[in-house]
Parts: sequence; C-alpha cells; structure tokens
Amino acid sequence: MAHILIVDDDELIAELAAEILISGGHACGWVTDGKKALELLNWKRPDLVLLDQDMPGMSGAQVLRQIRASPSLYDLPVIMFTAMSGASDEEQARYNGAQDYIRKPFDQKFMLLKIRQVLAARAEGPKHRDLREFLAQSNGIRAENQPHIPTRRFV
Repeated sequence: MAHILIVDDDELIAELAAEILISGGHACGWVTDGKKALELLNWKRPDLVLLDQDMPGMSGAQVLRQIRASPSLYDLPVIMFTAMSGASDEEQARYNGAQDYIRKPFDQKFMLLKIRQVLAARAEGPKHRDLREFLAQSNGIRAENQPHIPTRRFV
C-alpha cells in the first residue's frame, strides 16, 4: 500500500482518482491547489504525488520545480495528471522532473498500472537521503566534513 497525494483543482476528478486508488489498495487524499500541496508536503511526505499540470494560481509545473528544488523532497516520485494532450506537454513535464504522465480522461487500469510502475521503480532504487548527504557522497566527501548549508522550506 502506498500513500498518494492527488493535487487537482477539479474536485470531481480528484475524488474519482482517489476512489480508484483506494480500491486499488492505496491510501490517498487530495488538495485543490499547489500552495496547499507544498504546505502538506512540508508536513508529511507521501510515496507519490499525482499532480495536475494546469491549475489556477500555482501551476503543476511550478509545484514540481519547487519539489525538485527542496532538499527533503527532491526525489519524491511525481506523475503529472492533465487534460493537455500535446507531446510537448509530456516533454515539459519530464524536463521538470516528472517520472511519468497520465492524460485525462484516464482509464482506471492504465492509471493503476502507471502508478504501480513508478512505485516499483522507486522500490528498486535507494531510499530517500537528504540532498546534502547525497551530493556529499556522490562527490566523495564525508558528511561530517561538509559545511552546514541552511535549508529553505517552501510554503
């Protein structure tokens, strides 16, 4: 069972997706805007975020960029969830750091398959490490020799 956060300004779509995910064995909840999503992510980290691309105020792309810039969330799996249908939209989502892309209207089985694939890829990889620790290790620097860099929380 995975904990999944749905971020979509259309409450009917968010509720439908939540029902599908719950029936698929996952725990989930939703918020209706990007700012609320970032506030929630600073409080509790889910296993995956299903993020609408086109929302008023803060777009899904802006939320995704802030997630990728966060030392505590940089490796959080994100699937973009949108009604946009162009290939350039999918490329932009991947460029911004999304692991996958689901177009609306969505097929229940297809959505569950995509989520299962992203979660499986995450399960096979390393568990989350603080970004400073990850960068220090990848550069051959011991963490205790790394200068302290204050982190900034996005809200």
